[in-house]
Amino acid sequence: MKILLLGATGGTGAEVLAQAVSAGHDVTVIARHPERIAHPESSSLRIVPGDVLEAGDWKNAAAEHDTVLSCLGSTDRKRPTTVYSEGTLNVLAAMGTSPSRRLLCLSSAGLDISPDTPVLQRIVTRLVVQRMYRHGYADMRRMEASLRTQELEWTIIRAPMLTDKPPTGNYRTAVDAGLTDARTIARADLARYMLSAIDDRSTWKATVEISSGP
Repeated sequence: MKILLLGATGGTGAEVLAQAVSAGHDVTVIARHPERIAHPESSSLRIVPGDVLEAGDWKNAAAEHDTVLSCLGSTDRKRPTTVYSEGTLNVLAAMGTSPSRRLLCLSSAGLDISPDTPVLQRIVTRLVVQRMYRHGYADMRRMEASLRTQELEWTIIRAPMLTDKPPTGNYRTAVDAGLTDARTIARADLARYMLSAIDDRSTWKATVEISSGP
């Protein structure tokens, strides 16, 4: 499969890259700082310099793909960002207008608080997490709202706190539903799920919540 990968310099993106190449996929990475990518040596990997918020030759590479995995993110908590919303839509525009385009993108479980969430976790999420990441969360909401109006096969994956623990292969998901006690997930498990969900039609035009297993 030909995969276009965004956000490969981040922890989850690096896991997706390693696992995708190991699985034999042809992967094209768009990155502002290609030198920061720790990548395996592979003839099936192409790295294209570019910023998805700006015009550039990266659009030619994007036009060659129908499947994109987005691990885009911002580490700047002090200022507003548009990397989730505008960055994602810019890539989709460069890919063309085919309704068969496939997009899986990362969002956050912290955007909404399930009524089943334990009281202490609910308080921490509302008073600490949502305030700390308010700029990123605001842009994730814009991204999610925009994707729901697009003619393509999208999947929004809402993940809880990410860890660098070894993969377990044990995780839970809920499609268009809240997930009880969603606390953490290893980046390696999240990456594995993203790749496995590409052909999962039950996740098309759906929001998936994910967390580590019980």
